[in-house]
Amino acid sequence: MAKNLVIVESPAKAKTIEKFLGSDFKVMSSYGHIRDLKKKDFSIDLENNFEPIYEIPADKKKVVSELKAAAQRAETVWLASDEDREGEAISWHLYDVLDLKNKDTKRIVFHEITKPAIQEAVKNPREINRNLVDAQQARRVLDRIVGFELSPVLWRKIKPALSAGRVQSVAVRLIVEREREIQNFQSEAAYRVVAIFTKEENGQQYEVKAEYNKRLKTKEEALALLEKLKTSVFSVEDISIKPARKSPAPPFTTSTLQQEASRKLGFSVAQTMMVAQRLYESGRITYMRTDSVNLSSLAINTAKAEILDQYGENYLKIRKYTTKSKGAQEAHEAIRPTYINEHEAGDTAQEKRLYDLIWKRTIASQMADAELEKTVATIDISNADGKFIATGEVIKFDGFLRVYLEGTDEENGENEEGLLPPMKVNEQLSMRETTATERFTQRPPRYTEASLVRKMEELGIGRPSTYAPTISTIQNREYVEKKTVEGVERVYNILTLKNGKIKDTDKKETVGTDKNKLVPTDIGIVVNDFLVEYFPKIVDYHFTANVEKDFDTIAEGKQQWNSAIKDFYKEFHPIVEETMEMRMEHKAGERVLGTDPKSGRQVSVKIGRYGPLVQVGTPDEEEKPLFASLQKTQSIETITLEEALRLFDLPRSLGTFRDKEMVVGVGRFGPYIRHDNKFVSLPKGVDPLEITAEEAIELIEAKEQKDREKVIKTFTEDPEVQVLNGRYGPYIAYRKKNYKIPKSQKPEELTLEQCRQIIEGTTSADTPKGSARKGSKTAAKKTKK
Repeated sequence: MAKNLVIVESPAKAKTIEKFLGSDFKVMSSYGHIRDLKKKDFSIDLENNFEPIYEIPADKKKVVSELKAAAQRAETVWLASDEDREGEAISWHLYDVLDLKNKDTKRIVFHEITKPAIQEAVKNPREINRNLVDAQQARRVLDRIVGFELSPVLWRKIKPALSAGRVQSVAVRLIVEREREIQNFQSEAAYRVVAIFTKEENGQQYEVKAEYNKRLKTKEEALALLEKLKTSVFSVEDISIKPARKSPAPPFTTSTLQQEASRKLGFSVAQTMMVAQRLYESGRITYMRTDSVNLSSLAINTAKAEILDQYGENYLKIRKYTTKSKGAQEAHEAIRPTYINEHEAGDTAQEKRLYDLIWKRTIASQMADAELEKTVATIDISNADGKFIATGEVIKFDGFLRVYLEGTDEENGENEEGLLPPMKVNEQLSMRETTATERFTQRPPRYTEASLVRKMEELGIGRPSTYAPTISTIQNREYVEKKTVEGVERVYNILTLKNGKIKDTDKKETVGTDKNKLVPTDIGIVVNDFLVEYFPKIVDYHFTANVEKDFDTIAEGKQQWNSAIKDFYKEFHPIVEETMEMRMEHKAGERVLGTDPKSGRQVSVKIGRYGPLVQVGTPDEEEKPLFASLQKTQSIETITLEEALRLFDLPRSLGTFRDKEMVVGVGRFGPYIRHDNKFVSLPKGVDPLEITAEEAIELIEAKEQKDREKVIKTFTEDPEVQVLNGRYGPYIAYRKKNYKIPKSQKPEELTLEQCRQIIEGTTSADTPKGSARKGSKTAAKKTKK
């Protein structure tokens, strides 16, 4: 038995570390936390200074007993969980649960999994930092209090099975407020005037594109200007050439990595963290939860050697970045490659792409500024007030741009700047054409996952370890969905002056299209509005940021965690009790639309047990209220009385097909056609109120064809066994479980006996597909996120 037992959080990390330590060391994994607050109980002892009540979950008992046995046999136990608060708490739980002794236990930390870093950590062990543990406990306890006390209020006042979270609720508020800004936004039109001038020099013709330096509010003003330009003389009034510099962005923090991976690679925030974790655990990059932009001297020196070797001395500029955020919880170092001389790393395409991004950003941060030359030419108009401005930009020295340029969230391709031709002051130019295009002010953009992270970071809400789980949680709870919002068609006007004539044309464009943006659901909006009204402090940006500062103060040992929780609870708990008992005239989120002209009854929209619905009538009337579900494209915020009443035309009969009635309706999962006791979902964009019998028959027949293609083989002796064609290839379905078919066997040739052997596990590749997926998810959960 090895004298030393090293405990880390994940098997991948254990595997990498084991390579760097000798035979005296055995490395085992705790699979993340081995102990947590009880799942279904409040688990906080309010009478005993908010002491948390922990339990070892059933799925961790085997791991704990294995670790305990190994710890008893070892002379020294090395707790090597991650270097942040969560990691410190894991080490403390291990110390407590495994009954370790102080003299035989050492805590080690490292922010990269390399041989020198591990050996250095072993040489410099320390004790568990109780202040960091307390900061993590404070977050866990506070979040449990908010979730456990607030959720029942939502169940009673809105609908069952809802839940509230401290940071998540604030993230939802940001998205709801942005949606309201978009709904209330009034677009203003103005004309953007662009002219193309020509000039000749040494027999060569040049073009100069320039923009009029005033926006014209109306079509009349634009026409008046173009009329004047018919007889104008254009001359170069002024030329200014200014040198400019661009500096590289600092190395990656958790937040900036999430943003760039979203812009450049199209990764979601959770995906970025998952891929980065794999790179970290295999020793490719430094720790991926950090808000520090600092690089170690070793990293700077290896980057320097790399730049000198690859690009030469004029491309090198050593920079030391410092972290501005106070109490940078995860300090130490930015995210960088562990070995900068390795240009490529990773086992999968995703890992390779993310590593490439990190490598380029790190190298660029130590490279020279890009040197630019910006030219601005002012063109005078002989008979008008404004001027035309032509701008050009030329890169004199590319510097860091040779490797990397930071992306932006702004989608604006109108200001492309190229090189201007040689021009002299007082030189006359000929105008080839001028275009006045009607442009509209742009509404605020919806958040992407990455831009939401940036906003949360700006407001001081959350920390590097909380961004990804927060964004996943609000989507899993269905308060927010990531979706594509279809744009609307808009007409805009173009006036073109060419050859002394003005052409007036109208064109159409689609505006407001948003791809993969975060949009609040009706339930998200109602929950947010309820919390803003009755629990304003919980969803207050400053309050949430100040709570994070309290955690930082606890981590620094300047505040007792229990006292911080006590102060919060004293204020919070009475509001919960008061709100729970409060009688409300309307259900939270209910909106009265008006009166049904046929029956004279009230029409309202609200959140029902299965989502948003329209209600005709009230519960206190003798006649029972009527209900209809909203379509997925509708919202209780924007639906009109007419649209709501049309929903009562559903379900509607479309006639018969093969002597069976076709009925179109809307259910929990969207609009459908019911025919012969089978349901056919309506494709996106097909209105259940407009669909014809012919279109319905086409959909029914297409579904039947698809179902026929899905079935490869059935057996009359045992109809429960089916060989089917699925999304990932052929498989066997039996009693709601799926079984993988070995590659050596042809699906269409399988006998019933062979199918039974696969189901019973006597043939290879017998794992149920469902079970395999479940197992991989469980493993992912065990690995610390």
